[in-house]
Amino acid sequence: MTICQKAAVLGAAALSLASAAFAEQLFVEASKTIPVRINGAASSIVIGNKNVADVAVHNEQLLFVTGKSYGTTNLLVFDKTGRQIYSSDVLVTTSSSNLVTINRAGQSYTYDCSPNCKAVLSVGDEPDHFAALIDQQLQTQTLTDGQ
Repeated sequence: MTICQKAAVLGAAALSLASAAFAEQLFVEASKTIPVRINGAASSIVIGNKNVADVAVHNEQLLFVTGKSYGTTNLLVFDKTGRQIYSSDVLVTTSSSNLVTINRAGQSYTYDCSPNCKAVLSVGDEPDHFAALIDQQLQTQTLTDGQ
């Protein structure tokens, strides 16, 4: 193997490793799902914080990421050999165009007003209001999970 061939092989290997380690950023709204296509056959999938986002597997090359709660987590995908083939930060956001924050006596209350106003979780809102919304969300999740 000539020096040029060795350099080309080393360059291709470095590019392959760099692309596997490259982290994208996925933006998904809370309570929404986006498709994620993987280059390669996924065998193992890890989500950093399942309270922020969840992943459903359609097949080896198509995943669905659902935003669960505002925040940031990460998504890692590995092939059968354990090689990382995909890495991404997952940023769960809200559609702020529909949000209205009301300030009452120095306390904030946030509502999603599309099409009718309903209270939503928003960090920094009045603590009792926030706690009541979390309790409702947990009860809804329990009903959905069938527990």
